[in-house]
Amino acid sequence: MQYISREKPGKTHAADPAYSMLKAKVDAPKNNTIHFDAALPMVKGVNFFWISLEMNENTPLTTKVAGEITEAKVGGKEVVIKNTATPQPWRMGTGVRYAGDDNAAAYRIPGMVTSKKGTLLAVYDVRYNNSADLQEHVDVGLNRSFDGGQTWEPLQIIMDMGEYGGLPEGQNGIGDPAILVDDKTGTIWVVAAWTHGMGNMRAWFNSQAGMEPIETAQLMLVKSEDDGATWSKPINITKQVKDPSWHFLLQGPGMGITMQDGTLVFPIQFIDSTNVPNAAVMYSKDRGNTWKIHNLARTNTTEAQVAEVEPGVLMLNMRDNRGGSRAVATTKDLGETWTEHVSSRSALREPVCMASLIASKRNQNSLKKDLLIFSNPDTEKQRKDITIKVSLDGGVTWLPQNQVLLDEGYGWGYSCLSMVDKDNVGIIYEGSQAHMIFQVVPLKELVQVTK
Repeated sequence: MQYISREKPGKTHAADPAYSMLKAKVDAPKNNTIHFDAALPMVKGVNFFWISLEMNENTPLTTKVAGEITEAKVGGKEVVIKNTATPQPWRMGTGVRYAGDDNAAAYRIPGMVTSKKGTLLAVYDVRYNNSADLQEHVDVGLNRSFDGGQTWEPLQIIMDMGEYGGLPEGQNGIGDPAILVDDKTGTIWVVAAWTHGMGNMRAWFNSQAGMEPIETAQLMLVKSEDDGATWSKPINITKQVKDPSWHFLLQGPGMGITMQDGTLVFPIQFIDSTNVPNAAVMYSKDRGNTWKIHNLARTNTTEAQVAEVEPGVLMLNMRDNRGGSRAVATTKDLGETWTEHVSSRSALREPVCMASLIASKRNQNSLKKDLLIFSNPDTEKQRKDITIKVSLDGGVTWLPQNQVLLDEGYGWGYSCLSMVDKDNVGIIYEGSQAHMIFQVVPLKELVQVTK
């Protein structure tokens, strides 16, 4: 049972009384040993006992807790303990967004970057009425953290299309954001899809060919030049990049990158004239003033993330509708031509879900190694087991010893990674305990380096 609901506004921190009763409590554990006297009548068969830990608010996010049952008595008599698995450590996390926060029913689709000043900026859908995708009443929200994700500023709405065209906000949703830091100027960009007037039908199926808002989804940008404190009005770039025959053009979501030569790159996806989705990239050579798209990387793919694996070489890691495993392709010419990567459709299993991919070069991390870091639900069928993995050979292999399991529970499964500093990687994801969870994992725990 889900003892603590992540879906009941105002009750996302409380145990569900339908499934649990408080029988014992210890406020100040000593010597790493806790004794509970449950005094609970037992039934013949299987009996369940649930232990919950509540951490101090200032507990560092790199803290880990592990525990095991060492002794039990039933009816005053000691019983044999059979631990079925090696105790796994629990890692600290911050619930950045819960159901009901700021009067929104749900928060989805995270993106995150670290600014040139070291600020963490997290963006996501603010879904006011329910958890449904566009078309709905959806805005793009932002939180900032100045202390490595330990605490976060209050919600800031940075994209809201209001009641455009005489239609209500429920038919002017904007969402699925991706965020990018221009490493040359410090400007921060966010791209999102605005859908207008689809009668609250799902935009994925009802956006059509054309270029105007009443016909097709619009690709919108906002930018901040003050580390995310304030944002520009939305900038519509649809006519710069969309083919009129495409039914739907939208971003990654997640994050974009600045290449070593200064080119800005966002992952994108589009539904073509035959109603088949395809992943690609869009880029800007002039600091975000104009954008271009070339060719798809692989057909029947959607949500992708991009990383520069060598100078001028982009890797696109894609959600593949065929299921089972991620599709991966590389390009040396910003998407004019693509080459399937050796790991494609084999190395990274997925349950058909969004994932995250970032590159950390040897001069950017304390391990002094070129790293590719990946996160997703590490299963083939269900969105659970949120895991971070590292590749030391450019994405060819992802060894089991270089992986960390963060959340075994079920959730929506989307995630986004960003380096917090040279020692730690941060992740924001749709978890089993909150709609937006942030955690930190030290690289030295994630990568087993052999001499």
